[in-house]
Amino acid sequence: MSIFINSSSKIIVQGMTGSEGTKHTRRMLASGSKVVGGVTPGKGGQVVDIDGTSLPVFNTVAEAIAATGANVSVVFVPPKFAKAAVIDAIDAKMPLVVVITEGIPVHDSAYFYAYSLQKGTTQIVGPNCPGLISPEQSNVGIIPADITKRGPIGLVSKSGTLTYQMMYELRDIGFSTAVGIGGDPVIGTTHIDCLRAFQDDPDTTAIVMIGEIGGDAEERAAAFIAEYVKKPVVGYVAGFTAPEGKTMGHAGAIVSGSSGTAQAKKDALEAAGVKVGQTPSETAQLMRDILGR
Repeated sequence: MSIFINSSSKIIVQGMTGSEGTKHTRRMLASGSKVVGGVTPGKGGQVVDIDGTSLPVFNTVAEAIAATGANVSVVFVPPKFAKAAVIDAIDAKMPLVVVITEGIPVHDSAYFYAYSLQKGTTQIVGPNCPGLISPEQSNVGIIPADITKRGPIGLVSKSGTLTYQMMYELRDIGFSTAVGIGGDPVIGTTHIDCLRAFQDDPDTTAIVMIGEIGGDAEERAAAFIAEYVKKPVVGYVAGFTAPEGKTMGHAGAIVSGSSGTAQAKKDALEAAGVKVGQTPSETAQLMRDILGR
């Protein structure tokens, strides 16, 4: 009842020995995720105790996979080291790499994303994202685990904060998986990747898609929905009041003329049959109407 991760996912944390890595490893463990170790070059052989769980540290992702059978990596590595960390994971053929780090130079992200496509064995989520959660099964990243429950809704969002809000708004119904894909100009997993996976997931009944101004990702997603997605989709586009030509928050959120505006995205989504709310709460209500809740 999920996409990308489930209760059998085995997670390693790249950067686990740093302050952010330790803090969020603790949160992931508390939510029931199977964290099996960490990777910090130069600290291999150490064992870190986090709230009574002893976790081995490895120098490379390949060593971690060999010792633990890990199939998911989450990256809490500072921006200047993130490219090397992700490439290490790709070279080790890690199936899923979730890059939480914010502020990675765009050319670094473009490089490791292109490298992942070239190798063809690693799916990247992020960078600059909150990660993903299949409630009561696995939580990879920084999404709060206690604001929702397991249920039939799939959620894909560019915005971390709006991911949390939508999960909370619909907490009584619950989610199969919520995926925060990140708002940088270059990201790995897209709206379309998640929409395809939710459409193919037998336990996801309906989908919430959250976009924001800038680029054409939402327009492309609308075209994909019209062609492929048969399940009901509701949407929200952040940034209706954003001034033209000004970068807003996320690095990718910039409007040029009529291209990339919230209205243009709303129009494209509605043309594909997606009900689009003007606010997150209205979007949640649209989902309730669809599910009769």
